[in-house]
Amino acid sequence: MLELAAYGARRRVKGALALSVGLSAFSALYAAFFPSFTGNLDLEEYIEALPPVFVEAFGLRAFDTIEGFLATELYQFAWVILLGLYLAYSAASLIAGDVEDGRMDLLLALPVSRARIVGERYLSLVPGILLINLIVAAVTWVATRAIGYPIGTADLVLVHALSLPYLFACAAIGLAISVVADRESVAQRVAMAVVFGLFLLESVVASTDYAWAGAVAPMRYYDPTAILVDGSYDLAGAAILTVATLALVAASQWYFRRRDVN
Repeated sequence: MLELAAYGARRRVKGALALSVGLSAFSALYAAFFPSFTGNLDLEEYIEALPPVFVEAFGLRAFDTIEGFLATELYQFAWVILLGLYLAYSAASLIAGDVEDGRMDLLLALPVSRARIVGERYLSLVPGILLINLIVAAVTWVATRAIGYPIGTADLVLVHALSLPYLFACAAIGLAISVVADRESVAQRVAMAVVFGLFLLESVVASTDYAWAGAVAPMRYYDPTAILVDGSYDLAGAAILTVATLALVAASQWYFRRRDVN
């Protein structure tokens, strides 16, 4: 069981490690920069000068604390946007890539169902996502203590733990597009456009009378600033993202079972 998932996960280990190193470097750099940053800027005046939409989108609060600083610079940007886009992009190749280069014909010749192929392809992303979170969390914990501004261990653990449903949801969006598209490059571009479009939608409507429209955006249900600055944990949001992920994976399996693969 799960042979396809294990094979796919092994192929992605190097990529996950490389991404972990890059994000860890960002985390350590931001942490090292924080002491000098707080001493040279009037942060409240700086934030007030920014457009309200920008402040809302990147959770600019308590910017003069290590929690608020990392929530904005690392988690709102690198986690919510960059890592979300990367996982959607990566997941978009799971099925479309095999269909385009002919590998799917070989997989379908094996005694495995189409639903299992889709499900295990998706599961192949899980170890990499967990590895990235584990490494970056550890580096962030060490870096903040090295500069004398230790971040709370519980909040750090929870900001990564509660990011998992969000990241899985972004990957599920890419998977859903992957089962529809015939070309890998098209699926990847569409997946990135959808995730980034949802981020823009939520950012624009969050403080308006049309805030309800942002309910479709996974970003609404994961707020690193609330976790690190306020100690507020949106467990209901995590549950919504989990249900949405399961629904997208199930819908992808259902569609691929009925699709004619050429």
